Amino acid sequence: MQILYYILLALGAYLCGSVSTGILVSKVMHGPNLREVGSKNTGASNVLRTMGVPAAAITFVGDILKALIPCVIGKALLGLNGAMIGGLFAILGHNWPVFFQFKGGKGVASTCAVMLVCFWWQAIICYVVAISTIAVTRFISLGSMVLVSLYAILVICSNPGSWLAILWVLLLAGLCIWRHRANIGRLLKGNEAKIGQKVK
Repeated sequence: MQILYYILLALGAYLCGSVSTGILVSKVMHGPNLREVGSKNTGASNVLRTMGVPAAAITFVGDILKALIPCVIGKALLGLNGAMIGGLFAILGHNWPVFFQFKGGKGVASTCAVMLVCFWWQAIICYVVAISTIAVTRFISLGSMVLVSLYAILVICSNPGSWLAILWVLLLAGLCIWRHRANIGRLLKGNEAKIGQKVK
């Protein structure tokens, strides 16, 4: 019976994550088609570069909430394992939304929410380091990858016997880094856009 709860949680989390905040914000604010401008992703970073701070802030909060809700529900019903399943599938929904032709964002804001619910003190350390990285370099993508990489290291080191947690955090970091593969190429070439630079 518990397996059924996990399946329903995963399905509900995926559908919740599939609600693309960025696309909805762009439509309401008469913005561009996010999948055709900038990085062509629907997350807050692309919204920031193409539509500005207010739209990006709304998108960021929305992307946090749509992952936070199933993650918290999962934790309340099934403990830490439920939180990890709910959070992971919400991120998958954000990255590959069934409602929007499976073209979504990179899952950074949603990942931030999930990190805090599952392993809170590791998440707080990572927030500080990632924000500092972004402040110094002005590269959101670099800060995002530092965020998930450090989180994976901290969770693995603090949970050496929990193979489920280790697998989960490696999946979380791997998803984020994979979604940033184009950014990695631009960083290496020196043409990655910094905060404040508009992308046409």
